[in-house]
Amino acid sequence: MADKKYKTFWEFYPYYLTEHSLPINRAMHFIGTGIVIALLITGVVTARPLLFLFIPLAGYGFAWFGHFMLEKNRPATFVYPLYSLGSDFVMFWHILTGQIGKKVEEAHKIIDVK
Repeated sequence: MADKKYKTFWEFYPYYLTEHSLPINRAMHFIGTGIVIALLITGVVTARPLLFLFIPLAGYGFAWFGHFMLEKNRPATFVYPLYSLGSDFVMFWHILTGQIGKKVEEAHKIIDVK
């Protein structure tokens, strides 16, 4: 993955999902992204911007643990930081709405063809 080959977010997202094949890794991302959302909302509602400092720790901490310790792969954020950030939130939504199994299956078909 050293060379950037994804030009658009929606080209990248199937690849992103294949890098999150283990449900436990997706769960770690879901927890981290949920905490990020909670910190953001709480920081705004309570006017405590200091909470924003914990957003990267929560988001990256859970995600990187999932990659390095569980999935045993390198986070895509090192090459595609913005696409990865956006993908975290799209995957969060797909998990929340019960679409993730279908989306991961579709992603593997797309990426395995390439």
